[in-house]
Amino acid sequence: MTIQNIEIQFTSSNKVLNGMLHLPDRAIYSTALPPLVIGSHGLEGSIDSSKQQVLSRILPANGFAFLRFSHRGCGKSEGKFVEDTSIEKRTEDMINAIDYALSLKMTDQKIFLFGSSLGGSTCISAWSRLVEKGLTPLGAILCAALVNSITIQRIPLNGNDRRPTLPLSFFEQNLLFDLTDRTVDLRNILIFHGDQDKTVPVENGYTIYKNAKEPKKLIILKDGDHQMSNRDDQMLFEVEVIKWFGCNSSY
Repeated sequence: MTIQNIEIQFTSSNKVLNGMLHLPDRAIYSTALPPLVIGSHGLEGSIDSSKQQVLSRILPANGFAFLRFSHRGCGKSEGKFVEDTSIEKRTEDMINAIDYALSLKMTDQKIFLFGSSLGGSTCISAWSRLVEKGLTPLGAILCAALVNSITIQRIPLNGNDRRPTLPLSFFEQNLLFDLTDRTVDLRNILIFHGDQDKTVPVENGYTIYKNAKEPKKLIILKDGDHQMSNRDDQMLFEVEVIKWFGCNSSY
């Protein structure tokens, strides 16, 4: 089986963002174009985030196209992390990524969303915007998604090789949000959340599950952390994602 990996670039607020579109073997979709799954990484992530790499392998193998990209100021995409990171800007990035991918006419107009941590927040934020554009998502997978930022227990201020040290004012000005009212728009959702997540408390996962419309499924990872670092949890993630997309292959 041959997976096509196509490097892409698109603009979002005059910033050039880098991405990769993964297409399944044409033999799988000889009579129809594949549905499109769009991924949004977490605060410090990029196109190379671990879960996105997993999806780039398993989704095309199961007949789905997958688009992963780095938000502005992340990875090799243009922009400055401190100036270009907010839930509003990341939502805009995701919508622009979808518009560009669909313009290539290599996939179906049927779309699914994937987001981890702040990427999950981005999916929730983008959902209603996409509905307004006539691009209602058919479902989403959310991992440790943040719904209400005041629930964060440990604010990551210290810098690392992916971003500079951040002042508390950065979070107050750019990442103070509550998306609870938007979770009621969600449907056909698969949720993963570790019950020992010290960054995004598990209550966020319960909120999404409570408010989202059926069908929906919540998987609580026992002793699971924010990064899903336990190998058993990672294997369960792969199994459940393949199963979930298998159930959605008839769309």
